[in-house]
Amino acid sequence: MNELYRSKGLSSALSYRDPKAAFRFLEAAFGFKPLFVILDANDELVHGEMTFGDSVVMIGCEWTDDHRSPSSIDGKNTQSVHVQLAEGEDIDAHCAHARAAGASILMEPATQFYGERTYRAKDPEGHFWTIGVILQRMTPEQWDAVSGLTTRERLD
Repeated sequence: MNELYRSKGLSSALSYRDPKAAFRFLEAAFGFKPLFVILDANDELVHGEMTFGDSVVMIGCEWTDDHRSPSSIDGKNTQSVHVQLAEGEDIDAHCAHARAAGASILMEPATQFYGERTYRAKDPEGHFWTIGVILQRMTPEQWDAVSGLTTRERLD
């Protein structure tokens, strides 16, 4: 079994009605790698973890009234997950693969003002995913000039 303990950083945890199907979908559609699953006495997935690069996403069931899949709450989301591909990866092929595996593509791959190419997808239970790859490394001054926005390190 791979390293089970995470180093300092962030992880997302998502609730699903059918966490087994979600676990399989995320591997097939986005290329996440299974790390481990914890099953209950009825062989139901209660917690699973998957890796993507140095990141971890946790997959679980709807374990309280406050932990619900978007499919259980009229498709509402309070977050989306961003997946960063390695520079040079083919995001158009990644999108086509995700679509073929059952992802709903909400936004086709498009180049953004900050030098990334991104697409947006929705998994079968309604979680939103943005996938991006760096095409051109730009400075904040360069992307501000293109976008008309202002980038600073801090609010104050």
